[in-house]
Amino acid sequence: MTLPPGAARLVDEVRTAVGATWDVGAPVLRGRTGLGGALDVPGLAVGAVAAQLLAARALEDAAPGPLSLDAAHVAASFAGERHVRFHGKPAGGGFAPLSRFWRTADGWVRLHGNYPRHRAAATAVLGEDVASAALGWRAEELETAVVAAGGAAAAVRGAAAWAAHPQAAAVRERPLVAVARTAAHPGRRVGLRGLRVLDLTRVIAGPVATRALAAHGADVLRIDAPQAPDDPALLRDTGAGKRHVLLDLADRHDRAQVEELVAAADVVVQGYRPGALDAHGLDPGSLAERYPHLVVARLSAWGTRGPWGSRRGFDSLVQAATGIAALYGGDEAPGVLPVQALDHATGHLAAAAVLGLIGRQRDEGGGWCAELSLAATAHWLLGTGPGREPPGNPPDPGPWLVELPSPAGPVTVVGPPGAPPWATGALLPPGTRPRWLPR
Repeated sequence: MTLPPGAARLVDEVRTAVGATWDVGAPVLRGRTGLGGALDVPGLAVGAVAAQLLAARALEDAAPGPLSLDAAHVAASFAGERHVRFHGKPAGGGFAPLSRFWRTADGWVRLHGNYPRHRAAATAVLGEDVASAALGWRAEELETAVVAAGGAAAAVRGAAAWAAHPQAAAVRERPLVAVARTAAHPGRRVGLRGLRVLDLTRVIAGPVATRALAAHGADVLRIDAPQAPDDPALLRDTGAGKRHVLLDLADRHDRAQVEELVAAADVVVQGYRPGALDAHGLDPGSLAERYPHLVVARLSAWGTRGPWGSRRGFDSLVQAATGIAALYGGDEAPGVLPVQALDHATGHLAAAAVLGLIGRQRDEGGGWCAELSLAATAHWLLGTGPGREPPGNPPDPGPWLVELPSPAGPVTVVGPPGAPPWATGALLPPGTRPRWLPR
């Protein structure tokens, strides 16, 4: 069958945003995702993956015939963190004990405590007996207190309450993929293979975007701070096909190395809290002044405007705040989407935007920036209502698991739907160097 209406609409929305044609035939979809329910998660997942695959095919000027996509493979990839194996044993990331819903005096709050600093902020407000202490707070007041302490939290709101929130208004004012020309520059014809992508991202959405680009042959170099390395379990999944290095932006020597890498890059993908990179001159505007040839993609939780424009967030918190958790819950407790679809879909949409804008540079030149957010993806999902696919069981990932070599040992992950598997697992320090591969 062809793409279902929600997925087709999403592809058209992204194609229009980046000004592309992607005239590569009508995609063909096989099977079901098993992600059906109150919202059109299947349409979001399939549409986001189809968009980045169509953008890649257009950029390669290749692939006759329609794109063929397996819905179950897409679903397995959206749950990829559940299926990671290291030396044959389960090794995927999960939620820390603090990262869940907690009952409050008037409802529920969702905390995020996977990172030590976020756990410390939550316990600074609530103490170690979080369950008892949370009952003494109103949900929105607790949300505010934890965020003020440097943590990450979201009160569980219904869809109507979120729609009336000032941050929801800021999200509605922006398109799902907001594209802007940032600089004048002659046209460039950069190939997909060897495309140099500097990865300044964390957690899931941004790394999914750069992982998708790596599957198409991009040279992806990810930078992390030595004092704040990411969770190794996450890196085994989202780091496939990439090289990872440690550089401290506050160190003069390391900062100079980063500048050299940016100067020779084609793409910069950012996934830190808005404002975090600005002090180092790595915000899209500053980058455009120094390197007008760049395509920049910036991902955030809540968008970059509105009262929460500089607030940190995660997929689980956006589900809680926007009404998704209430919609998927019941009388006993809030619920969650069957997969972290906001993270994964936003990542694939960002990859599609990058590839579409690289294609646009060939004809129009210029530097370009695409901005996406988990909240905007949630807004799209809430606006679609239920899709056509009924609820089902998650697919068996077995047919799509691939074993990748890495210096530390074999890693098994879900391969990329519709694209060739990566050549290696995540290549991590100390065996990596901050330099681009030869073209």
